[in-house]
Formats: sequence, C-alpha cells, structure tokens
Amino acid sequence: MSTLFDPRDARCKSPFGAVTTFAAVDFTLYPREHAVTGCTLLTHHEFSDRWTETELLPTTDEAGEHIFFGTFFAPSQPELIWYHFRLHWADGGVSCYGRGGFQAWDKVTPWQLTVYDGRAETPGWFGRGVTYQIFPDRFFRAKARSADGLIGHRTLHESWDEAPLRGPNERGDYCEDFFGGDLAGITEKLDYLVSLHVTTLYLNPIFEAASNHRYDTADYETIDPLLGDENDFRTLCAEAKKRGIRVMLDGVFNHTGAKSRYFNADGFYPTPGAAQGPASPYYPWYRFHPFPTDYDAWWGIKNLPAVNELDESYVNYIVTGENSVIRRWLRAGASAWRLDVADELPDEFIADIRAVMQRDFPDAYLLGEVWEDGTTKVAYSKRRCYLLGGELHSLMNYPFRTALLSYLKGTTGAETFRDAMETLRENYPSPAFYGAMNFLSTHDTPRLLSVLGCGRQPDRADYRLSPAERERGTALLKLAAAVLYAFPGSPTVYYGDEAGMEGFEDPFNRGTYPWGREDAALLDYFRALGALRAARASLQSGGIRYLLAEGRTLCFERRAGDEVTLCAVNAGAESFRVDLPWATALARDVLSGQEFLAENGRLRLTLAPYDALLLTE
Repeated sequence: MSTLFDPRDARCKSPFGAVTTFAAVDFTLYPREHAVTGCTLLTHHEFSDRWTETELLPTTDEAGEHIFFGTFFAPSQPELIWYHFRLHWADGGVSCYGRGGFQAWDKVTPWQLTVYDGRAETPGWFGRGVTYQIFPDRFFRAKARSADGLIGHRTLHESWDEAPLRGPNERGDYCEDFFGGDLAGITEKLDYLVSLHVTTLYLNPIFEAASNHRYDTADYETIDPLLGDENDFRTLCAEAKKRGIRVMLDGVFNHTGAKSRYFNADGFYPTPGAAQGPASPYYPWYRFHPFPTDYDAWWGIKNLPAVNELDESYVNYIVTGENSVIRRWLRAGASAWRLDVADELPDEFIADIRAVMQRDFPDAYLLGEVWEDGTTKVAYSKRRCYLLGGELHSLMNYPFRTALLSYLKGTTGAETFRDAMETLRENYPSPAFYGAMNFLSTHDTPRLLSVLGCGRQPDRADYRLSPAERERGTALLKLAAAVLYAFPGSPTVYYGDEAGMEGFEDPFNRGTYPWGREDAALLDYFRALGALRAARASLQSGGIRYLLAEGRTLCFERRAGDEVTLCAVNAGAESFRVDLPWATALARDVLSGQEFLAENGRLRLTLAPYDALLLTE
C-alpha cells in the first residue's frame, strides 16, 4: 500500500462501505516507515452530534507488517458518521490523518461511514431488471379522443409526426398541446416492451392535469381523460403483469396545479378550492401571504402552488388514509412509486409513505428523484435522510449519468467515472446501490443521442444532428448502453432512445415515438443487451470489480458465484491493448459473436476505437 489507509481496501476497512446498525467494523492503519507510536480512530456522529474515540492497537498483519488495528461498533440507530485518525509520533508530536492526508486537527477532511437499519427489507426485483420510461402523451395512441370540456385549454395535434409546440400558445399557456398517446396504446405495445426484456414500466404522471407533462396534478383520483380511465389503467397493469412487467407511477406530492380541484384558481371545478378561501377543505394545504394573490409555489411558478406536506388532512389524503392516493393506485395494480422532487418533500412525509407501503404492500418499491449523492444531500439547509432504512428504497442515479457522459464525451477519464461510482458504492447501503435507477436520458434532460453526437450545446433547442454527428453519437450511445446494462442497478431506457430519437431541451426531448421509422440496427442492439441482462445472474445482482480505468478505457467485471460478465469499453479514437484476467479458456463477446482465447488465465485483446465488448464464458 502506498497510503496509510484506504477505506476501499479490505485490508484497511472491513466490511466495505456502508454498514448496518450494531455492525462491527475493523479498521487497520499501515504506518509504513512513519514513526507512529499510537493511533486513535475519531468518529463524529452527525445526527446525534457526538464524538467517539476508538484506540487502534499496535500489532502485525499476516505478512508480519507493523499495523494498528481496532474494531469500531456502529451505533444502535442509523447515523451519518465522519471519521479520521489521530496519530502520535515518536518525537512526541500529534497530527491528524484524513482523506486529504496529514492535516491539522481543525482542517482534516474526514471519510464517510453510512450506518443504516439493516432490518428494513428492500424488494429485490427492481434493481435486477430493465426499466422503460414513457412520457404517456407521446408513446402510442390507440384511440382518438377529444379535448373538449377538459380542464385547461388543450389542443390536439392533427399529425403524430408534428413537432411539439415550443413556447406559449396564443393564450400564453405552456405545454397544453397534446398528441393523444394513451394507456390503451401502451397496453397495445407491451409485447414490444417484452422484446426489449423490460421488467418495469415507469410512467410519467397519468392523473388529470391541464398540461401534457401532467406534473400540475388536477385530480389524484382520476386518470387523465386523454389517457383513458381507471379501467384502462387496471388493464395495463394486469396485462403487464402477465408479461412479467411491473408498473411504477410518478407521485407529484410537493405541489399541485393551480387549476386543480384542490386549488381551483380558474373555478373549473364546482366545489371550492383553496383559491376560493378558507371555506374550502383544501385551504390548509397551501400557504398564502396574503390571500388570495400570493402563495408558496414550486420554484416560484404560480401555476404550481406548493402544498404543506405536513398538514394532517393532506397526509391523510395522500398517504395514511384507508383510501389514500398511495394505497388506491397500488391496489389498482401499480407496484412502485417514484417521488418527484423528493428533496423538496419533508423526511417525515417520505417516511410515512414508506411505512404504509412496508405494512400493506411489502413488495412495492419506493424510488426518489434526487440529483446528487443521496446520503449527503442538503436541501433547505438540512441534511436529508433518504436511505437509512425507513425512507426511500433507492434513488434515480443522476451521478451515474453525469459521470458516464463526462467520460464518453472526453471531458474526464475512465478513472474519474470509476472513482465517482466507487464513492457512491461506498456511501450507499448495498440494497440502495444495487437497486438504483440508472439512466442516461429522461424527460428532464437532453436525449442521449443529441448529447453525445453534438458534443456541445447548440443555440437552438430543436437542433438536429448532421449525418456525421449522428454517426458519432450512435457509436458513443452504444458504448453508453453497454455500460448501462452491465452496471449494478436497473438500466433505464427513456422511450425512443433505443430507436435513435434526438432532442435537446423540453419540449424536443419529449417528441412522439417514431413508429415505423426506428433505427433498426440500434433497436436490435438494445434487444441484445436486454436479453443478456435477463439471462445473466452476474448482471442482475453480481458484485462489481474494476479491472482497468485509464484514460479512454474502462473495464469492469460483474460476478455472481462462478458466473462472470466482463464489460470492456474503449471511448477513444485509437485502438487500445488490454490484458485482463479470465479464468476459462474461451471468452465470447455477446455483442459481436467473436470468441477470444485466454492464455494462462489472461485475455489479451485489442479494443477498436469506440468499441465495447461484453464477454461471457
């Protein structure tokens, strides 16, 4: 070892990463040539705001090397612990050793130890399979419907192939143009999802709303009429279940629409909403200052009035009531909830949802939208608790998207991607890391092909790639997809990415699926990746080990028992020679069908420019 302590090295810290309450954690420090006479592990428990000290005693390891060793016992309650070492020297001096090396006691950078409740079970089905995200209005239209008489001032495009409306309509309203994609259309295309080996279908909001994105919920108890009705939803869930597919709903509980029956700003609903005054049962849900002209709203957008998620009647309506929104739609056939803007929901509110699901729907999954490391997220000046056992099962993995795209675009090297992901694996409880939603595009981001093909942010949101840009983007997209499907967590495909859809910002990243005009070769590639994921236990639940992460080359293996799958990627413009461990005599690349001979337990391969291999025995 070149350092005194490396928390990712089993010789220094065991077990790896986050630990459960009451766990025994072994720490070993290697003084090397340094004249260290004493070593103390200092731990700061952030939530309880207390310090503890654990003496590491001098001894020798199996190789006879001088070390300091001790065991730290995790507390009985979930915690976020920060630790470093205090060293005593032969000359009588004292210093601290942390993540940044030797530092003064008041400037030391500590390591992180997440302590979670291991008794809280996480359903294993989500992280093993493939997730497919659908923006419901834009996937497939099975029935012609009318927008007459519906909330808002909606218009329907005449042609499926038209571009979404950019900017406000003639009334000054945004996102009120619809294409008519519906739940029956999704049901009709379930066999298409089966061909992609999808096991979870994540739907953007489906409840009644004035906008095409439906994040301005108007009625949590009603399927938007342009999508169908509750019977259509139940049919979708039942038919999906027959095919081994579960349905995840988008829960938008931080805010409602101003035009909702709860706020009722334009008086569309016959019963009084909060905008009609204190006589409304929904008035306590909102914060006016003063009524009626000013109120809290999501990011100040008055069309999205923020709710008080701790109001008793709101909690009862959404979460705890016998016929709550959470319970109602899980009973109707959903298997999971994704919580929109989870970092803007109170910890108590999320914990209430988890408690209801754990008690009544123990196999249901609770996922949160958080864009950073969920174990250290600070929102509104408060450290958040998402993954300690009583909150979310896991999170959308935005750090994965950020790190992988940065590597593929050449902004950073493979080692930066590895380090970012190892930090996440170290900080997250294992069930949360292996149960994360990994993705590269969503309705909130530019599409993957556009990002990788253009290489820059164009001036126009509706920019289309040139033939050369599209060729480059497709090559890099295949590398991205190979890593996505090989990585721990659920590989998530944003509808149409597998077909070669383009689009930068909203609304052009939310175009209609190009039925009959798909990139057939790219579609076959995704089907092959899905088949591999479905067939390999090592990809579904196996551990991860990085074999090489240097410059433009990334190689890692997934292992479950004796089964190994190796992912090797060259994101550079030049060929690269790799020498990798391989236990059997032959390795087969699932993507190309090529076979390679191993000699003396080693595979010596040349990775072509912009190439990926997924090797199996």
